[in-house]
Amino acid sequence: LEVDGHDLPALMHALDAAEMVKGSPTVIIAHTVKGKGVSFMENRPEWHGKAPNKQELEKALAELDDAYRREGTDVSG
Repeated sequence: LEVDGHDLPALMHALDAAEMVKGSPTVIIAHTVKGKGVSFMENRPEWHGKAPNKQELEKALAELDDAYRREGTDVSG
């Protein structure tokens, strides 16, 4: 099964489909973009595995919050 790893409904559908498979292993390939939705991290491999500092974290969280709000998803903690 292959899905857009940033599409939560597609991921949920893939998990449901994988659960239906009996008697053999199932793999889900979720195509993603490193740092998706964060202007200074997206498609920048140097950020993979690197922790942001406090200011970078605040900016990243604000950008992600804005993106999710535009999509109508509640990400409040």
